[in-house]
Formats: sequence, C-alpha cells, structure tokens
Amino acid sequence: MIKSLIINPGSTSTKLGIFEDENLISEETLRHTTEEIAQFDKIVDQIDFRKGMILEFLKNNGVDVNSFDVIVGRGGLLKPIPSGTYATTDKLIEDLKIGVGGEHASNLGGILAKSIADEINVPSYIVDPVVVDELNDVARLSGVPELPRVSIFHALNQKAVAKRYAKEIGKDYEDLNLIVVHMGGGVSVGAHTGGKVIDVFNALSGDGAFSPERAGAVPPGALVEMCFSGKYTQAEMKKKLIGNGGFNAYLGTNDAREVYKRSLTEPEAKIVFDAFVYQVSKDIGAMSTVLKGKVDQIILTGGIAYGEQVTADIKERVSFIAPVTVYPGEDELLALAQGALRVMNGEETAKIY
Repeated sequence: MIKSLIINPGSTSTKLGIFEDENLISEETLRHTTEEIAQFDKIVDQIDFRKGMILEFLKNNGVDVNSFDVIVGRGGLLKPIPSGTYATTDKLIEDLKIGVGGEHASNLGGILAKSIADEINVPSYIVDPVVVDELNDVARLSGVPELPRVSIFHALNQKAVAKRYAKEIGKDYEDLNLIVVHMGGGVSVGAHTGGKVIDVFNALSGDGAFSPERAGAVPPGALVEMCFSGKYTQAEMKKKLIGNGGFNAYLGTNDAREVYKRSLTEPEAKIVFDAFVYQVSKDIGAMSTVLKGKVDQIILTGGIAYGEQVTADIKERVSFIAPVTVYPGEDELLALAQGALRVMNGEETAKIY
C-alpha cells in the first residue's frame, strides 16, 4: 500500500488529499481570502505561507508527515510538454520558481511537493501540468505572428472528468467529442476529440470568459492605450489581467457564491453574474465549431459548477448544442494520486522535464 499526500494549489485555495493507493482517506480545502493573497507581490512568495498551512493541517489532524511514501503536486506553467507524470527535478523546480511560462498558483504544486518530500526523503512528482499542449496547428495562429495562441488550461481536471464521463457511459475517451468547461479561479473551455484537447481558451491570460480573478479577453486597442498611458507599471497591468480582474475588478471579491448572493439584490452584481454566464456560453459555442457541430456532451466542472443557478443558466444557453453533464468540483486529487501510483508501481516511468 502506498500512502500519498496530494497538494493542489489554486488561486484561491490549496486542496489537500491523503490517499492509500487509490482510496481517499482524507480531503481538505484550505481557503485563502483576497486579503491574504494580496499581501504577496508574487505567487512564488506564497510558498512558506501555504507550506505552513499544510503542515499545520496535518499536525492538527494527527497525521505524521513522515508516514507518506510520496508527495504529489499539481503541475504549473512550465514549457509546453506531453501529458504524463514528471519527477520534480531541479530544472523543473527552477522553471516553476521563475515562472518560465508565466505566474500561476499551480506553479506552487511541484515546489511544495518537493520541499516537503525532501525533508522526509521520499519522491515527489507533478502530473499533467496546465501546459499540456495538444493544440491543432491552426489553433495556434492569433493574427499576430509574434503572439501565437498557447495551451494553458486545467489539463488535469479536464482530462479527469472527460475520462470519468467516458467510463460512466461505457465508451473510450478517445472515441468521444466533448466540450469541457472548468470554472474556478480561472475558466478554461476545451474541445476534446480523439483523446486530445485540440483547442482551448487560455485560462490564464488573453482568451475567453472573465473569471473570479482574471480579465479574460479584453479589447486589445484599449489595452495597448492603457499600457502606454503612463498610469500603470508593467506589474500593475499584469495584476489587472491576472489576479485583480473579473469578479475582483467589478465587485471586489473572488467568491462566486458571494457574487450570486449579491446578484439577487444588487443590479451591479447581477449584470456581472449574467455576463459571466454569457461569456462562458459563448466560449462553448465557439468550441462547438471546432468540433464541426458533432458534440457528444458538454461537461461543466470546477468549484463554480456547484452553483445551481450558474449551471442552469449555462444549460439554458447551450443545451441546443449537446446534452450537459455537471461534475461539481474536480477529480484532480485522485488524478494526481493515480499518476504517481502508476510510477510507484512500475506501470510507467517518470518523465524527466
């Protein structure tokens, strides 16, 4: 039996799972408020803060950190790589720390996993990082050669729920055409066919719907003017797009539950809530054209998918394309555990970044 600690950092939370083989023994979501996150200029500066919360949680729940055989973290913004389980080598950690592919909370997954694993002398891994790249060549063109579209999305959860749906209906994932929508601190909408995500809206910056913390696609001309207005530094502009965009920008909160609650009585909150649904639905419609209208199922997932009104409103707009299945939350903890188990049991060899 292999005991694993799974660490899945998101922009607004750190999810933990304790597994014995594939059996979930304990699960906890350590939530971080906008105020707590705002005290750190860079995401990498949150390492000690989040590690301290993890170790405190284990201690308070009587779990000996030395009892783990392996520590697994969510993958981050590395260079584009094939899907798989990767050892947390020095090069991988270095690229996560410098943000070679950009800043994102998932960068902390491998760093935290290795930091804790090294202290107890066990291996550590990441699985299916957000930079898994399976895009069609035509999906890479943006209209500006120097600015190609890139694949940055919730690869781990999108793959996990797509495979879960395929298993539940008794078909192979590779034989289905799916549109998977992850709605959390960021939003990604992907077109799955032939076992690959051939197009996806960049969940970090530049594409698609706004989210609790991200601006999504914004008018490029106005953005250029804002950048050169002299009012903002480069770092401040990036923060407007990633961190302080979306719900935060309009309503000062990254909590979708609060936005919905306020939308019942506040006109400003209602228009933001409705615009979020509107934009996500437009993204789904766009991905249906990528699949040439042949969509077997639309899958809504991520933390925001717990919201019954959100999912109902999206269904109202997109159910003419295909039936809609909702998997609230994510299967990421299990998917991470399974990725490490395949390596620990000798079924796969860990890939080297």
